[in-house]
Amino acid sequence: MNDALLRLAIFGAALFMLFLGERVFRWHRVPTGRTSIRIANFGLGAVGALAVRLLLPWAGVAAALAAEQRSWGVLHSLGYSGLAAGMVGFLALDLAIYWQHRVTHSIPLLWRLHRVHHTEEHLDFTSALRFHPVEIVLSAAWRWLVIVALGIPALAVFVFETVLNTAALFNHANLRLPVRLDRTLRLVLVTPAVHRVHHSIEGSEQHRNFGFNLPWWDWLFASYSRESRQGPDVAQIGVIDRPAPHERPFRRLFIDPFI
Repeated sequence: MNDALLRLAIFGAALFMLFLGERVFRWHRVPTGRTSIRIANFGLGAVGALAVRLLLPWAGVAAALAAEQRSWGVLHSLGYSGLAAGMVGFLALDLAIYWQHRVTHSIPLLWRLHRVHHTEEHLDFTSALRFHPVEIVLSAAWRWLVIVALGIPALAVFVFETVLNTAALFNHANLRLPVRLDRTLRLVLVTPAVHRVHHSIEGSEQHRNFGFNLPWWDWLFASYSRESRQGPDVAQIGVIDRPAPHERPFRRLFIDPFI
């Protein structure tokens, strides 16, 4: 099984587990008319994945293999290899995604693309797929640059991309975790309660909790929400003056950055 099929299998298993989890440990009531939004979210994710496959076939693991064969990157120059290189590479990619996320909130043109994700008004695991295809391609290109510049091992890239996809599904899920479990998990992982703050309609909260995998970068760069409002206390999510489309949502979300 190649890396793409294995990653797809893990992704499918995570989808199934979260589908069941949201029915047993549901946090918020599911609003009516949610089915069309979920289909649109899946559609955006599928188009984005296809676009990356067609436009950037040399990205991801392929980029890492090319760097290894040619001894490209800072890690090769410093003599890092094996577990040490893998750990450094994983953390570097996670830090790169953290800053990518912060930048999309700061540059108006990139915010127009990222805004598609934030117009979601009810989070569930499908919300993790609700990214505009152009943003997905740009993100893959940014990761390619980091992978080649550092010479990150292929296995570390595979693990990172698998963890990133799975963690995004988890922290967008409509899951109510036991308080003690949530407090423990959020020391090493972004939980649904932590990430929901980032989706608040309030701008001061929307510019907090940028991490997808690890919360440590938010701690380090002073963007972690240390207020008491965590998860259930976030009254409303979405974007002010940008209501989520409910009629023909896929088409509306696809053209939203351009109108």
